[in-house]
Amino acid sequence: MPHLLIVSHVPSVNTRAMTDAVVSGASHGDIHGVDLRVHIPFDAGAEDVLWADGIILGTTENFGYMSGAMKDFFERIYYPCLEKTEGLPYALFIRAGNDGLGAKTSMERIIKGLAWRSVQEPLICSGAYRESFLEPCEELGMTMAAGLEAGIF
Repeated sequence: MPHLLIVSHVPSVNTRAMTDAVVSGASHGDIHGVDLRVHIPFDAGAEDVLWADGIILGTTENFGYMSGAMKDFFERIYYPCLEKTEGLPYALFIRAGNDGLGAKTSMERIIKGLAWRSVQEPLICSGAYRESFLEPCEELGMTMAAGLEAGIF
């Protein structure tokens, strides 16, 4: 059974709703063969990443960069996972007050060093929070889980 890890920074009700939508999609009733783990960045570690067959990362955009919590996660897992997780399929979702490009770029630089493989375009939900952010978040989770279950990722 493939393992999916979701690591998401949830400092607000809105980002919690987005993460919950990703988790809902990943655990959709039509998906039966994926084991799911969900953590905030401070609670996730290298052992979780090494366990995973795919990973979804969620962050807020803070000062044009990923959240400090997500940066801390990367700093703790980078060397223990380097060369052990190459090709790991990943997807990103970003809650951005601005355009989210700084958060996206900063995460992708680190992920490039890990040699993970993007399987979806990063989802950037920018501007004032809207309920319409939830459906694409759910689709992101569902697509990753379905891809892992089907063996395409």
